[in-house]
Amino acid sequence: MSEIAYRLGNDLDLDEVIDLYRASTLGERRPIDDRARMGSMLRNANLVVTAWDGALLVGIARSVSDFSFCTYLSDLAVRQSHQRLGLGRELIRRTQAAGETASIILLAAPRAVEYYPRIGFTHHASAWMLKAGEPLR
Repeated sequence: MSEIAYRLGNDLDLDEVIDLYRASTLGERRPIDDRARMGSMLRNANLVVTAWDGALLVGIARSVSDFSFCTYLSDLAVRQSHQRLGLGRELIRRTQAAGETASIILLAAPRAVEYYPRIGFTHHASAWMLKAGEPLR
């Protein structure tokens, strides 16, 4: 493995991004077979930090931020082959640095529930979600 390089921006090859999601297991919970939707997710994220091992995309932190109060970290994905090397932590650190006064908010994937408290996140018990297509009562 060469030295990991980090980049900012969402001008990425969609096939490389989808391949990363598959290789990280995040693809199990994302619409990776719907290219249009994945493309829209990537295009509309206004804060994307990526990690590269040479020409290989090995990590991504995809967020929506106002760069002042809150940053919603929608996706944190690291290739299984590159996990446990600190890439996830560095992707989050760089996301945090981009919005200096913004708090990072996220919904943890089931496999990552134990990860976030270990790196300094605080559990917030009053989060709520209305899924797409569910009616507002």
